[in-house]
Amino acid sequence: MSVRRIASVIGLPPENVEVYDRYHADVWPGVLDALRRHHVSNYSIYRHGDLLFSYMEYTGDDYDADMAGIAADPITQEWWSVMEPLQRPLDDRAEGEWWKALPEVFHTD
Repeated sequence: MSVRRIASVIGLPPENVEVYDRYHADVWPGVLDALRRHHVSNYSIYRHGDLLFSYMEYTGDDYDADMAGIAADPITQEWWSVMEPLQRPLDDRAEGEWWKALPEVFHTD
């Protein structure tokens, strides 16, 4: 099985930390189900100061189609509508990105 590792970063203003943490302590089951259905696993989010760092692994065969499937999921769309106002995208992200994609510099098995 091929694993694609994806890391990204986004801002989180200090005034939103408590709410963001509260939601992520009990992520909606439908959101988790959409991730699993679309071959996303080992998804983690870490916080450092006013930055969130995410890491996930993708094991499917069509990343773009699976990401579109997640984006089309109504429960995920509702989750994003709650999360997006809490986040602050970075100015240097690529066009079309919400979370800024990070290049992998090192990995070992």
